[in-house]
Amino acid sequence: MPRSEKSPKSKSRGRDRARSKSASRGKASPSKSPSRRPVTRSRSRTPGRHGKSNTAEAVAVQEIKEVKSAPKTPIRDHPKSKSPSRGAQRETVVTKRTIVTSVVSSSSGQEEAAHTPVRSSSRIASLIEREKEASYLIKEQMKSEMMTNMKTPPSEPKKKEDKSPKYEFMGPIGAFLLIVLLPLTVYYVNMACRKTKCSILEVPSLPRNFVAAFFDTEACLIFFGWMAFQALLAVLPVGRVVDGQPLKSGGKLKYRCNGFLALVVSLAGLGVAVYLKLPVTKVVDKFFKLMTVATIFSIICSKCLYLSSHFVSSKKLAPGGNTGNIIYDFFIGRELNPRIGPLDLKFFCELRPGLIGWVMLDWLMVLKAYQDTGVFPPNLVLVTVFQTLYVADALWFEDAILTTMDILHDGFGFMLCFGDLVWVPFLYSLQPRFLLETGFTLPWYCLAPITVLNLIGYMIFRFSNSQKNLFRKDPKHPVFSGMETVPTQTGRKLLASGWWGMCHKPNYLGDLIMAFAWSLTTGFGHIFTYFYPLYFLVLLIHRERRDNEQCAAKYGASWDRYCQRVKYRIFPYIY
Repeated sequence: MPRSEKSPKSKSRGRDRARSKSASRGKASPSKSPSRRPVTRSRSRTPGRHGKSNTAEAVAVQEIKEVKSAPKTPIRDHPKSKSPSRGAQRETVVTKRTIVTSVVSSSSGQEEAAHTPVRSSSRIASLIEREKEASYLIKEQMKSEMMTNMKTPPSEPKKKEDKSPKYEFMGPIGAFLLIVLLPLTVYYVNMACRKTKCSILEVPSLPRNFVAAFFDTEACLIFFGWMAFQALLAVLPVGRVVDGQPLKSGGKLKYRCNGFLALVVSLAGLGVAVYLKLPVTKVVDKFFKLMTVATIFSIICSKCLYLSSHFVSSKKLAPGGNTGNIIYDFFIGRELNPRIGPLDLKFFCELRPGLIGWVMLDWLMVLKAYQDTGVFPPNLVLVTVFQTLYVADALWFEDAILTTMDILHDGFGFMLCFGDLVWVPFLYSLQPRFLLETGFTLPWYCLAPITVLNLIGYMIFRFSNSQKNLFRKDPKHPVFSGMETVPTQTGRKLLASGWWGMCHKPNYLGDLIMAFAWSLTTGFGHIFTYFYPLYFLVLLIHRERRDNEQCAAKYGASWDRYCQRVKYRIFPYIY
């Protein structure tokens, strides 16, 4: 007969079997035996199934009690094992509660299923198997957690970050020496290399009337008029507007790139002044006076920038110029991107008044030589063309400076302010001024190889910079499909082929070749005329080492792999 139509004997046998099992499992509390709890005759129509469902519920309830009464911390099986941390205990308890909840929910579901009339008892057997699996999973989970906690070493205390300031240039003492020595160097070099002599061994004599020789009102008007003219060209709504690099304060700054237009307008204005026969060569006569005005202005401007930096957000400060030392921060610059309205002061001074002023001084010296001799000296014209090409290239690719160390890392302080407004125009024009005052010339067969050397340096400089800029903008460009790159943890790649597989800084190599070619136009009779390439060599080696330290800190092991692939820094097979 079917299971649903069994005789009353089967009913009594089911009850006796359930009572015997419950008594064997829970003798201490027979009143709470699961065999009596689910007897609901009004709901059940199958007395035979009732006995088996009661057994399943008893198993589930008993196992839940065992889990709840189990210790919440793992047992120390090994004498040397250490108790787990609070976080591990909390995680173990949460895991147990999750499994217990699942068992309870499954048992409640079984209870409801027990009161639902079905035609087969196979479901009851499957529920019992699930209960056994749940109990097994609980025990295995506890064992695995205990073993994990035994194997996990105790957490090490976090190392405190070194918040002490990181100095460059030999720290505050070096910064102080540079603040004093840089202006003295500009004056000493220019005064020691004059028409009558140009020797490093002879100390130049100071004029009796120092103020009259190095300062006057007309020079002040020329300097500030030039600064205002270049600032006006910089803010004109003409030219491209490009985004700078991401700032730590969030967002990107906008930059108006019309420097090449400013150069063209300045040279055109000079041509118009010459056509109108204006006394433009008076600027050359007031060379030292203009240098003095520019020096005083750079010192005052640096002080104002230092004071104003205390009224801006800390997020706008330069990472290296916020040390708390007054001398060092004044030299490096505290604020990263100081602005007056739409005019970014650092970006403006880096390329406009100093670089364009350098070219204007060169051509004014050519004009002065023509007025004095009636001819255009070939050496002077050639070195002026070289330097004009160099400045025009920088202004044509003006947006490339936005990825340099000066813009991204250094603040705008005395170092950049004095360097842009005084050092560049009044020291980089040393070779043209020497050729103007001495009248030194070279034959064409000497000037021809110098021209070739300058072109080689310019090609290395331009092609390497163009390759770098294109790779930064679009690393997946077809040009780089066959080139070797080094991936980094930041997501960027380091180019290790082409020009940048030759050395770390091929653009520095081209820069130095050009600088050497400029000095060759002055012959080999005076060491002072080679001041620029010698100084530039020291500067670029120092900049390369600064950049190397920053890249090592930023890219870590990826930078080590790049250095293994590209072994030389600036000079292949030499350095």
